[in-house]
Amino acid sequence: MLLNSEVPARSAAELNDMIRALWLRSSGAPTAQDRARYEQLVVEWARAVRAEALQPV
Repeated sequence: MLLNSEVPARSAAELNDMIRALWLRSSGAPTAQDRARYEQLVVEWARAVRAEALQPV
């Protein structure tokens, strides 16, 4: 079960949009800083997907 500290502040959809925008801005050739931000966003996105899947209907 997820603890309150593990519940992401942003939704999976919002994070997905942020990831897509990052790739568009980098034109498929991300800088080291872009790659680091991408990795952070993907980890947060995965947490959001899990949290949303575990929410009662």
